[in-house]
Parts: sequence; structure tokens; C-alpha cells
Amino acid sequence: MCQADLDAVLAVEYAAYAFPWSREIFEDCLKAGYNCWLGEIDATIVAHGVMSVAVGECQIFNLGVHPDWQGRGLGRQMLRHLLRLARRREAETAFLEVRVSNTAALALYRAEGFCEVGRRRHYYPAPNGREDALVLALELMTVGPGS
Repeated sequence: MCQADLDAVLAVEYAAYAFPWSREIFEDCLKAGYNCWLGEIDATIVAHGVMSVAVGECQIFNLGVHPDWQGRGLGRQMLRHLLRLARRREAETAFLEVRVSNTAALALYRAEGFCEVGRRRHYYPAPNGREDALVLALELMTVGPGS
């Protein structure tokens, strides 16, 4: 992902989320050097992922798939891509937050091995106030016998 992609990324973001990230947030992620990736079908941006890796930890900040393309495995592909990159950068644990109401995302993350490690009360804006976030974690590096 680069600055020139942001109009298309924002189109996906605004279609996918009731409370989308702003252009400024994506710009800040690019400036900070976060891992910002695109998913494309026939040269059309249909998905994106944003992650940082530092001091042995990976934080997945955003993973979005356009609603027209959801349910086809693109979110899983993007998630696995981000986790491969995190492992290459020697991250030991991946973390993310997800709305408690986002059952599709929760099912994906649990199927990929993420476990709930906490809850952030009133973390996300919601139509009628605020919504909790579940904090999920996945161990990326395992230490075997004799290591």
C-alpha cells in the first residue's frame, strides 16, 4: 500500500465498516512504516491489512475486505500473509482487537488459532454508544525441547 492507493483503500474501508478509519490514520500508518498491504482482484483493490512488528510483538491494527468479496477467503489470506511477515520479523506473539459483535471476524481469528486474552470495555464507537473489544493473541514462535 502507498499514498496513491488510499482512495481505493478508503472505498473498501467505508464499505466494510460502520465506523471506518480516516485517510489521516492510513497516512500516519504509512509514515510510521507499518506493514500496509493490499488484496487485489483483477487490479482492483478489494482488501487491505495494516500491522506493526516491534520488540517481539505483532499488532494487527486493521484488516478489511470489501463486502462484495467477503466470505471468499480473502480475509484469511490477508491474515496469514501478515502473520508470515510477523514470523519473518521474529515476532513471538500477534495481538489484535475485534468488536464483540463481529462474529465473522471472531470465527476467522479463532479458526486461525487466536485466543481471547482480554477485553477493552467501551473501546469502539457503536450506533448506540460504545462497544467492547476482545483482545486476541496468537503465539507465533514456539520453543521446542532443547532450544
